[in-house]
Parts: sequence; C-alpha cells; structure tokens
Amino acid sequence: MSLSAWRGPGAHPGLFTDMYHPDAAYVSWVTGRNGVATFDLYARTAPFGGAYLLVAGLEAALEFVQAFHYEPDELAFLARIRDYDAAFLDELAGLRFTGDIHAIPEGSVAFPNEPLLRVTAPFREALLMEAGLLQAINLATLIATKAARITYAAGARRVSEFAFRRAQNPLVVARSSSIGGTSSTSLLAAAFEYRMLATGTVPHALIQLYPTEEEAFLAVAQSFNRYTLLLDTYDPRRAIHTAISVAKRVADDLGHTLAAVRLDSGDIVADSQYVRQALAEAGMGATRILASGDLDEFSIVDLLAEGAEIDAFGVGTALGVGAGNVAQGVEGATLGGVFKEVWYVDEDGAEYPKLKLAAEKTTWPGRKAIYRHPEWEEDVIQLVSELAPAGYQRLLRPVMRQGRIVPGSLPPLSEIWELARANLAALPERYHALKGAEPYPVRFSEAMRALRAEAIREVVTRAERVESPPSGIASEANVAE
Repeated sequence: MSLSAWRGPGAHPGLFTDMYHPDAAYVSWVTGRNGVATFDLYARTAPFGGAYLLVAGLEAALEFVQAFHYEPDELAFLARIRDYDAAFLDELAGLRFTGDIHAIPEGSVAFPNEPLLRVTAPFREALLMEAGLLQAINLATLIATKAARITYAAGARRVSEFAFRRAQNPLVVARSSSIGGTSSTSLLAAAFEYRMLATGTVPHALIQLYPTEEEAFLAVAQSFNRYTLLLDTYDPRRAIHTAISVAKRVADDLGHTLAAVRLDSGDIVADSQYVRQALAEAGMGATRILASGDLDEFSIVDLLAEGAEIDAFGVGTALGVGAGNVAQGVEGATLGGVFKEVWYVDEDGAEYPKLKLAAEKTTWPGRKAIYRHPEWEEDVIQLVSELAPAGYQRLLRPVMRQGRIVPGSLPPLSEIWELARANLAALPERYHALKGAEPYPVRFSEAMRALRAEAIREVVTRAERVESPPSGIASEANVAE
C-alpha cells in the first residue's frame, strides 16, 4: 500500500473506523474529556501456534495516520447516520493526528504481549486511529510471520509468492511475504510498486491450447531465452521426456535454455524423483524442479522428509489468507491484535494508569519500553521512566512526533528484508518450531508489576463501593498474571 492509496480518488481515510469510534469520540466531546491518552497495540498470542511474530505493516499504518482527515461529503454522511452536534462535526473537519507513535521496526521479531506500537495523543485522535492501525498491522504481520515459517520449512530452497488470485489484500500479501523471506512474486503490480522480482511459469491452459504437449513445449521454448515448462497437464513422467527432447532441439537451434520444470499436482515426491533422474541422465542437472499446489510449511516439511527432489516452491493460498492447517490443528487467518488504553493525563495534568480487568485478558497499564537481551535470553517490558538494562537493545523507537513521520522511520523494503533476515537468524532454533514451540521469555519489570497491582486494587476498591460489583471483579486474586 502506498500513500496515494489513502489520498487518491475514492479514498476515505476518515471513514476507516468502526461505527463506535466516532460515537465514542462524540461522548468524549460532549463530556469534555480529551486528555492525552496512551494506547498499546499488541497481540496476546503468536499466530499459527508459534512462538514469535514478524512485524510488518508499519509503513501502511503511518501513512494511514498521516492521511487521516474528513472530507465535507464524509461529514455530511456522518450527519445523516447519527444526530451529532454540528459543533462536533466542525471539530472533526479540522481533526488531524498530532500525537506521537513509537513502534518496533518492520522486519523485527516480536513476541506476545509486547506493544508493537505505542500511540500517545489527545484521546479522540488516538481512538479514531484504532481500527486503521489494527487493520494495517494485523494482516501484514500475520502474512510476514506465515512467510517466515514457510521459508524456514523450505530451508535454502527459494519460495515464490503466488497468492494474488486468492489474497485478501494482494499488495499487502506480496510485500509482507517478501519481508518474511519469499524471493519473488507473481503479481506484476507488486513487483512494480515495491521493486520486487516478478517470476512465473506457464498455465495449463497454454499447454492445452496446442494439439499436442510437444507442440506446446516447443512454442514456449522458441519464445524465450530461458523458460520453464509445466509437466503435469497430462502425465508428468511422459512430459519430462518430451521436455528434454524439445529442450535439446531448441538449444541446438536457438541456444535457449530449459531453466526449470514445474510440478503442480499428483505424487510430487515420486514424480520429482523420476524427473530428477531423467534430467540427470540427459545431462541437464542444472535444470531446476519447482513444486506448487496448495503448499504450506507443513506440506513442504513432509515433502522434503519423504525425499522430494525440489529446488524451489511456489506458495499461493496459504500466504494469501494467512491460512492455518486443520490437519495439524493449527489455527490461522487472523493475528488478533488489540489496541488498549494504558495511561491517561487529564486536562489538569493528573496522571492515571488505565487497565481492563478481565482475568487472563487483564491489561498492563503504564507507558512502556521494551528491551532485548543481546543473546536473546529474554525481553523485558518496563516503564519508560526506568533505566534501561545494561547491554540490552531497545525495541520501541519513535516513528512519529507531533503527527509527522520521523525521518528514516520508513526504510526501503530491501532494508526491512535485511533486518528480518538478521532477526530470524538470531532467533534461537527452539523458537522456530512449527508446532509446540517453546514460549520466549518476556519479563515484566517489578515496577510494572507494582503499577498493575496498584491499578487492580484501585479498580476493586471502586467496585466495592457500589452495591453490586461488576461480575468477575471480586478480588485481586482472581486476576491472572
């Protein structure tokens, strides 16, 4: 997604909210409460049953925030669907985000409960950003993490992203997959937008266009200097011999090279072994074998474990929708990030920790910093007022100040890719497990724990002052740490 996506014809960034956001902003306006609030955006669990998240989507998130505004026709629309006071709509007409955002850089490995973004702004501004920020970070991080798992399963073999036809947001999927380690995309628009490598083979329909498979292969071979042939339209074991015959003939006549063959269905293990042997016997060992067809990290692991002779993989649906795997009992399709208020400074300067009290979903109040041990032994979440642990790396960095993007906060995709490679390589092996991964230790400082305990006591005390306390608020002991 580029900035033009939020500012071009038909863009309505001010309406990229849920209905309850302008409603909540209106209540805040009516009652005169608009102090400076801090919100954390984080995920309670890592996707796909794994241990980590690979952060992505920050560029789109910041572009959304910077572009957020209301056009006159959008304000007229709000006036039609809700009886807002005209003075409130006048305020919305001039509303722009003026706050600060700290974020973990794109391409970084992060873990559950760590704020990926920390947003501080007047309450109404921060609240109106919630849905757009979550949409940008949730999808991109989900796909980047999925891609990282798939490329990890493939080892040194390349993975191409083939997701366009099933992707929920094709450009986000292509960009996030690249961050996660894919080597190319089939989507030309993504290759153009992000300067990515575009790759592709040929469709079955092209093979079927010709009376015989040999004629189809010959047409492809004569058209390109380096070409790939699809083997499984009819019979892959017969097709490889046809491909070899055509390749030798065209190599002699034109000097064109059969770079690769692709298997998209059938018994990929046995067929790939047969194809490899045929190529070797023909003296064409440099020709690569590609595999595609509803692949994900689990099927790739299985194929390789069973001895499949595959040099590269094309993955579509699993990346396009961030799919889980029913057979493996792994959920997917959503990250589940949340946006929670953690601190509030009222108009008189009084400061208040904010938390939601809900058993295991009880939030952690306070303005936070995150630090990582240099050997990846732990991450520490602490208050910004605490001294940084010696030798630890600070993860949350300023990316927006007073509504303006901090220079250098949006590096090119190539740099994000390099950061992701470095982070994934440094992540200890046990946290890469595709199933049953060991949880990474994320420690909350003693000051954080003390602040949370005090905030819980305050909530409980207020609840006990009323005749019927809210359900589930009985004592601090009921709250899971």
